[in-house]
Amino acid sequence: MDQLILVVDDDPHIRQLLVFALAKAGYQTREAENGAIALEVVASDSPDLMILDITMPTMDGLEVCRRIRAQSNLPILFLSSRDDEIDRIVGIELGGDDYVVKPFSPREVVARVGGILRRAASPSLPSHPVTSTHSSAVGSAGPILRHGDARLDCDNWSAYWLDRQVPVTATEFTLLRTLMQAPSRVFSRDQLIDRLHGPGFAVSDRTIDSHVRNVRRKFAEVGCPNIIETRPAIGYAIGSCSRAAS
Repeated sequence: MDQLILVVDDDPHIRQLLVFALAKAGYQTREAENGAIALEVVASDSPDLMILDITMPTMDGLEVCRRIRAQSNLPILFLSSRDDEIDRIVGIELGGDDYVVKPFSPREVVARVGGILRRAASPSLPSHPVTSTHSSAVGSAGPILRHGDARLDCDNWSAYWLDRQVPVTATEFTLLRTLMQAPSRVFSRDQLIDRLHGPGFAVSDRTIDSHVRNVRRKFAEVGCPNIIETRPAIGYAIGSCSRAAS
């Protein structure tokens, strides 16, 4: 295993704990004690994933995430010292892929790291066929999903509306792909959690809501007002993905 994980936390004991657990799982690691150093390491070493503490001196984790997301979709796993839903939601809306609240189990962090990396490294489609009459074309460039004016390039993990690429994280792409592969289906939050993180993974419903809001915001910025629909008391479905509001 040659994936490089950057561990960013101002507490050296937490860094040491995570570096040990990650190394034991076969990952390479780098450390940073604050956000400014983290940005330097990202530029110089191009890590595959960043574990990022929210509360740090010099530059906090949310600002680091903002700067990273301005130029990269580097997967980010947030660490929070507070069991605070606001931190969690803000982190996810900024483009974090997941979060863990301190105190945490190193084994849980390693499991979440592995899950995020698997999503990023395995963009192939599930074996069941795409049933949408609006979507599904497999061309020379690989599997392409289409619905309305939106499309997903599943080989390159790229999302588009009309001719404009929409920057999405690995988790956001997986969410869109899940919905687009079954356009007539409404997914509950629990079903989406299972698709994004695996069965039995402990993730708040609010996290799914935050991912949905983030995807909606990104597509709205390029002119698509209806990428995902909310079905009250049920969950979410792919929207019409059309130029006119549904």
